[in-house]
Amino acid sequence: MTKDVLVSISGLQMAVNDMENNDDEPIEILSAGTYYFKDGKHYIFFEEVAEGIPGVTKTQIRLKGKESLEVRKKGLSNVNMIFEKNKNNRCFYQTPFGQLNLGIFTSEIVVEETEENINVKAEYTLDVDYEPLADCTIRINIKPRDSKEFSIHEKMNF
Repeated sequence: MTKDVLVSISGLQMAVNDMENNDDEPIEILSAGTYYFKDGKHYIFFEEVAEGIPGVTKTQIRLKGKESLEVRKKGLSNVNMIFEKNKNNRCFYQTPFGQLNLGIFTSEIVVEETEENINVKAEYTLDVDYEPLADCTIRINIKPRDSKEFSIHEKMNF
């Protein structure tokens, strides 16, 4: 994998509470970033800009094989989310609108890795202050920036 990459992240949250009528729209981010592999771990760095809010959030993704996924954000939002299969991890998510106490129980992490592509999928349950909030899926795709096969509408095979 090259140093200069394109990072595509899509997430879907399905409300646990049946009384909430959400359309379950996916959230998608596409950004240019930087990739490193060191000590058996993949590191991806990129910046996010929130619509309508000035400022930047710097994001780091650390992937350790098929064992764990860590997402760190610093800037407008601050959080260190850890996804480990069959484990419940807690974190504080600081947003411009206040702080949330999040619980993340990861039921599955799937990683597909080739020389020119990394696909990651994590399925997890999210709670806020120990109250169930949503069943979630996050998909991450990392490709070289000059990849001819990159498409914003590309579907992952899992």
